[in-house]
Amino acid sequence: MSTTTTEFQVTGMTCGHCEMSVREEVGELPGVTGVEVSHETGRLRVVSAQEIEDAAVLAAVEEAGYTAVRA
Repeated sequence: MSTTTTEFQVTGMTCGHCEMSVREEVGELPGVTGVEVSHETGRLRVVSAQEIEDAAVLAAVEEAGYTAVRA
């Protein structure tokens, strides 16, 4: 089974709680199998079983209270 990894740059995160909020929202997207996020670097890495629309990830990050762009 192949996986797809996509990276984003997230702004506004300042702590571990911020990371958890983003991880939870993005992790709920259909097909997502892994989420790595760091408030220190602002990086978000999404691993999925299939291609996921950037818009869906960006909306999930926004739902968590932050903004993101594809890295």
